[in-house]
Amino acid sequence: MIVFTPLWKKLREKNMTAQTLIVKHKISRRNIIRLRYNKPVSLLLVIKLCAILECNVNDIFLYIPDK
Repeated sequence: MIVFTPLWKKLREKNMTAQTLIVKHKISRRNIIRLRYNKPVSLLLVIKLCAILECNVNDIFLYIPDK
């Protein structure tokens, strides 16, 4: 399972909000909701978030093995 918990921490570190991603960086509300509920998103979105936040993918999500 992939969880996007680190993304929200990184946003706080950069003094950004989900609204900033929507308005300034043109990330769709649908994608924000998908991230919030740990639903699958495209690799292109992950790359875009890394560019916006100037970070690596491991700063965006965690992999948690299924039991």
